[in-house]
This record gives sequence, C-alpha cells and structure tokens, in this order.
Amino acid sequence: MNRGRSLARSRRGGQHRRRKSGRRRVLEYVAGLAAVAVPAVAIGAVFASPGGGSAASGAEWAPPSVAAAPATTGAAQAMGDPAGDGGKVSTASKRVKKARDPADTASGPSKHTDTKAVTYFKQRWAKDKAVKRITDIRTVGKYLRIYTNLPENAHNSKSAIDLCKRGLEYLSKEVGEQSPVVFVQAQFGQNGNPVLANVIGPGDHSCRLSAPDPK
Repeated sequence: MNRGRSLARSRRGGQHRRRKSGRRRVLEYVAGLAAVAVPAVAIGAVFASPGGGSAASGAEWAPPSVAAAPATTGAAQAMGDPAGDGGKVSTASKRVKKARDPADTASGPSKHTDTKAVTYFKQRWAKDKAVKRITDIRTVGKYLRIYTNLPENAHNSKSAIDLCKRGLEYLSKEVGEQSPVVFVQAQFGQNGNPVLANVIGPGDHSCRLSAPDPK
C-alpha cells in the first residue's frame, strides 16, 4: 500500500513539474514577443512622424531652405555677360569717358611735337597772350601746324591771326622756307581740329581763312 501511494505521489509531482515547465515556456514566449513588438511600434512611430523623429515630440519637419541660383547666370557668364543682366550697361558706365591720347587730340606735347618751333615761340613771344593758347606745334612735311585751345568758331579771330603770323615769321626767318604754309587749328572736337587761320603759299600774306567762309 505504501508503495502504491508513493508511486502515485511521484506521478503527481512529475505532472506538476511538467505543467510548471510548460507554463514557464509560455511566459518566456510571451516575453519574447513583447520584446520584439516594442521596437517595432517605436520604429513605426518614427516613420509615421512627419519629421522622421519622435512622434511624441510634436515638432513639425520642414525641408531646409536652399536658395537656388538663377539658371540664366551661368549661361550669361559663359556668353561674356559677367553681371548676368542681359548685357545692359549701367548709366554710370556710360558716363565714363575714355581718356584720349594727346597725340590724337593735339592737346599737349607728343612724339610729333616740333621742339625747335616750341622753343622759338616761347623765347620770341614769351608774354604774348596768343602764344599761351598753344597746346602743340608740329611740322608735317613743310607745313607748320599750330594747335590751340581756341574754340572751333574762332575763325579769323585776333588770336588765330596773330599765331598764324608768328608761324609765318618762324618759317621764313628761322627755317628759311621760301613757300611757307601755316595752319592754326582749334581744340579737338566733333570735327577734329578745325583750321582757324592759315597761310597756304607765297602769294598768301593775310592769314585770313577763306574757306570755309566764316560768318
């Protein structure tokens, strides 16, 4: 009898242990599912959030502001328009005038200057007001050209006539020219350096300009 009771007890104890082990496995399985489910829920919340961050933060996501360069700028610079403004020239740049070479305007001494004539005029008529209007003197061939700062409408003016006579004297007495030709010319303008007075040969002694006819 005792042996049968002991056998029964051992069977019940084994069943109890087996049931306890099975229950433990179930608990462990449930815990494992929970461990996997929690990260999955968190990842889903991250992707569901507009900002790609925590859904609980409540911060709204906005794309970074990037200033796009005008598409025409690169093309304009490639076409030789550094400013990219379609080749428009500013008003200020229009007002800038290129400095002219004195050699082109006869507004000062140049490589064409007849230094001998300049020296003669300065020494011979140092105090002459007309001589002070001279900007350059050039000898071209046998022609003496006296450039001045006189306006182009000073045809046959006293200053122009006086300078013509000074040039005639220089060629005749200093150079020994038998057929002197002298041109007194105005300051540079739209018409270049117009002639204001002249002597055009041995028969001309008046220095008055006959053509064009001054009015």
